[in-house]
This record gives sequence, C-alpha cells and structure tokens, in this order.
Amino acid sequence: MTGRISSAVVIAAIVAALGAGAVLRNPAAAQQTEIPADVWSGDRAMDDIAALLKFTPRSIGAPGHQQTIDYIESQLAKTPFSAVARQRWTFRGDDGAGHAMTNLVARLNPSNPRRVIVATHYDSIVRAYADSKDPDGPMPGANNSASGVAMLLETARALGRLPSPAVGIDMIFFDGEEGPKSLGAGDPRWFAIGSPYFTAHLSDFYPDRKPESGVDFDMVCYRALQLKPELSSVLYAGTQTVKFWSIGATNAPDVFLRTPTPYPISDDHTALTAAGIPSLLVIDFEYDPWFNTTQDTIDKCSAASLGAVGRTLLHYLYQQ
Repeated sequence: MTGRISSAVVIAAIVAALGAGAVLRNPAAAQQTEIPADVWSGDRAMDDIAALLKFTPRSIGAPGHQQTIDYIESQLAKTPFSAVARQRWTFRGDDGAGHAMTNLVARLNPSNPRRVIVATHYDSIVRAYADSKDPDGPMPGANNSASGVAMLLETARALGRLPSPAVGIDMIFFDGEEGPKSLGAGDPRWFAIGSPYFTAHLSDFYPDRKPESGVDFDMVCYRALQLKPELSSVLYAGTQTVKFWSIGATNAPDVFLRTPTPYPISDDHTALTAAGIPSLLVIDFEYDPWFNTTQDTIDKCSAASLGAVGRTLLHYLYQQ
C-alpha cells in the first residue's frame, strides 16, 4: 500500500461535498461586506459583448485583435484596475512566422501579498470552421471569448463600488487561447499560447510569492446556461471549486449544477494549475449547434446568465 489517494477517491469526496451543498466560508469576510444584488449588472456586461462584436474577427493578427486590447484598457481605466501591464512577446509557429502576442494584467491592491487571479481569454477564432454552411465566415464569438471579457470588465466595475476584499486581485486577459492557428478545437494540435507564456514568466509579477488560487472564465453568457464543475478543476483545485459552486448553487441553482463534467477541459486554468496555482474553470462547453459557428451571436446570450455568474464571483472573492 503506497499511502497515495487515487484521483477517483478525491473526485468522489469532492462530488459528495458538492452534493451535500457544503460551503467553505470566511465568516468575518462574509459579515463585513454586504454585496447589493444590483452592484453587478448583466445589462452592462451585455453592452460589453455588443461592443466587442463590432471588432470581429478578434483573432491573432486581425485589426479587431488590437481593437479588443484598446477596448479592454479603456474600460479598465474607469475602474480601480486602471494600471494595466502589457506582457508582449513574439510567438513563432511551425511555419516560422512571427505573431505579436499580448497578455493584459490589471491589478487591484498590488501591495497585498495575498493574490487571487481572475482570468479569461480575449482572442477569438479566425473563422467559423464548425459552421456547415459558411466554415470560412467570421466567427462572432459572443459566447466564446466576448462573454469572459465582459465577465471580468463588469467585475472590475463592481469592485470599484465595494470595499476592498481581503485579497489582492489580478485580472488577466490572456492572448492566444484559441491556439497558433486560431481554431481552438478545430486544430488537432491545439495548445494555448498566452497562459503558458505567463506562467513561464511568473516571477515578473510574483517575485516573492505565488497567487493563492485562480478562476478562469470562458463561455458564460448562454441564455440556457448550465455550469458543471469541470473535472480537472475538481481534481486539482477541489477546495476552490467546492466553494465557488456552493456559492453559485445557493444563488442560482438552475445554473450551477453539482455533477462534474465527464471529461477534463483544457483552458487557460491548465497552465496556472501546472505552475502551482490551484485554479478552476467556469465554462458551459455544451453549446451546440452554435459552438464556433457564425451563429455564436449576442441573441444566444442573457444578462441573467451573466449576472448569476458575476454575482457568484463577487461573493467568492469576498470569502477568501
């Protein structure tokens, strides 16, 4: 007997905790900060999605890519996250071509040694490869990329209306999550670019101490949103996942389900966890028939869905 606990046992224990509705809280933080229901606005987040769709396509090298960067920075300038660092480098693919890449890092209370990462990706796929009628058409990406950006921007605005949480928060907008060909799951050799680069240069932002945890958002605006705990998050960030889903299931039980995904999903949280920052992914990956098609448009999104996730994130951050 090795004394090791199998991943199946760990998953079973966490699933049991989720099923029991366990909530891990910091009672002092919960009592100290009252969060009004209307401080996080799903309507404002929908406005962000509408603005981002004007820049389609937002893939690497497209004009909309830089326009998206400019929009994110312009919105953060109105919040306490106004100081934004651009982490820039050149990525070279198999063909040797260079691609200009930019991660955006915005910090709240940068002197606080306790840090939590809140992340998303802002790049979109270059074309709607999964569209049976128009596979070469532009992919709007209302859900697949714009929704995560909207989630972070509205959270930044909300935090500007509230007292500072007990932790410092780093909002990271990753570039290149859709991979070197900007086709996401349509590229059989897909891998994220921006988040591994960030973790390879972690000491540039965290010279003394790594962040305590991370939360990554992707595809969170669907009008029929149903979020399952993502399997690798359950296994490698179990405490954080139980806490987040317990808060969510209390506030929006129709959105936050308690049964994990049947398979792990690779996203930007994967690199964070591999770097020793336990991180969870919040995603509704079951988005057919619109996933990566020309029909990933704003009419598939809902202010109510965005608000359910955004308010859960606020409560989660204040319970650190």
